[in-house]
Amino acid sequence: MTSWGTGRPDARLLARSSPTGKGFREFHIAFSAPDRAAVHAFFESALAAGAEALHEPRVWPEYHPTYYGAFVRDPDGNNVEAVCHSPAS
Repeated sequence: MTSWGTGRPDARLLARSSPTGKGFREFHIAFSAPDRAAVHAFFESALAAGAEALHEPRVWPEYHPTYYGAFVRDPDGNNVEAVCHSPAS
């Protein structure tokens, strides 16, 4: 796996790819969102633009208690995520 940064990223963009078995796994691109409303806006905009829904916006406690993210697959097959690390307001 190739990734940049450690722990919870401070950057606005985290990108990584992970090979598995034969071939490779898609590129995973994660954008930091300022709040949960922005995660919803990302998800709705992506679907309207033709992306495939992978995971609707929700809390992902397996990552950390306030990890709120949504995932789509873009037309090139990449996993694109928007994530907010702040608690609900």
